This record gives sequence, C-alpha cells and structure tokens, in this order.
Amino acid sequence: MNRFAFLLLAVTCSITALGQRFQPLTGPVPRTADGKPDLSGVWEHPFVPDMTKDAPNQKGTAELPFTEWGASEWKNYHPENGDYTGACLPFGLPRSVNSPYPIQIVQTSKYLALLFEQSTWFHVVPVDGRGHRKQDPIWFGDSVGHWEGDTLVVDTVNFNGHTRMDTIGHPHSDQLHLTQRFTRTDLGHISYEMIVEDLKTYTKPWKNTRTFILRPDWEIMEYSCEENNKGLWDGHIKVPKY
Repeated sequence: MNRFAFLLLAVTCSITALGQRFQPLTGPVPRTADGKPDLSGVWEHPFVPDMTKDAPNQKGTAELPFTEWGASEWKNYHPENGDYTGACLPFGLPRSVNSPYPIQIVQTSKYLALLFEQSTWFHVVPVDGRGHRKQDPIWFGDSVGHWEGDTLVVDTVNFNGHTRMDTIGHPHSDQLHLTQRFTRTDLGHISYEMIVEDLKTYTKPWKNTRTFILRPDWEIMEYSCEENNKGLWDGHIKVPKY
C-alpha cells in the first residue's frame, strides 16, 4: 500500500470511528426568525474522494458520461506527478465539500457562509435574491442562493477551471455549473445533493448525494497548509541559535 492510500484509509477509519461514538441529535428542524430552516452549525460530512461512488461507504461505482475532452483530461491526469493541492492552491468548491474536514455553516437573512476547516477557506453565498456578479473566473466560483420551500439551492458558476472535482481527480472545465441543495431534515441532519453540469467535460448532468451530521461537540480548527508538505522551518527559514 502506498503512502497516499494509507493516509486515505487512516482518515476514513478515524472518521468512521468518531461517527460510531456520536449519537446524532433528533428533534424538529430549527428555524430562523423569518421561518426558514436554520442550517447553522458545525457539520460532519462524509469524505468523498471519488464522486462516482456512494457516500459514506464509497461502495459501488458509476461510469461518468465524459465528452471526448473530458475523457482525455481524466485519462491523462497523473497525481503522482504532482497535484495542485500539494502547492497549497485552493481546492475549489466541489473538492472542498468532498474533503474529510468539518464545515461550519453561518446563516443570516442575507447570506449563507461556508467555513471550511480545510486550509481555513470560506465561501459566502448571498441568499437575498441578487444575481451572479460579473467578474473574472475564480477558484470557488460565484454563488447565489434561493429557497425552494425548505430546501436552500446554491447555484455556482464562473469557475476558473484549475481545480478537480474530488481527491482522485475527476475533471471539470471553466464551464462548470454546480448546483447544491441543502435540506435540513431534522435537528441533527442535512440532506445534501451536488449536481454537476459541464457540457465541455460531461455529456449530461450527474449528481452525488450524502448526509451531513450536526456536531455541537465540535469546533472547526485552524489549518495551515505547507507547500509540498514541508514546514517553513524545514530548510526554508534559519532559526537563530541563542
């Protein structure tokens, strides 16, 4: 087993063990002053290194509907030669949601903020009816949200195309249109759906679903990414001797 596979196994086993010890909360859906479901909290979510497989057990597989360009991008991706995340570049929105680290959601009447423990990134989603901004493409894309009944729908476009969907490297282009659907089904759970539409990479839309678990016993922690897994003290900065 190579080092990468061992680390994935260790992280997956640790998360599974934590989930077995914690009993998810039950009760009615909490609501904000305006009657919307309140999605706020720190959430444990499945590690999804491969979006073709079902979360959380990552069993089964599905073949994605690649275009010719998408199939070439997938076939010619060799992470052993270097992955952009090894240089501490932003994961991008889908891969950040797929990472094994907690997400804190902060909700107001105007905004929903996703606070990722992974690399201490954040992503702010207006939910007050405004449209997408006109700007240069960005790593996490430009998101706006709206409510469909008790489901918050987050619509994201304007990706720069420099990221991957998941850990094993499923591709997307700068034409990616990502739809996320958050439905708080009770006090302790969010039903989450990610719908991928990218006609340069895939011939038709496809999706992945999973469940988030509320963790009131957790706080997200500071996360420092060190390029190539080397700290600043490892050959880069000389520490004076006293």
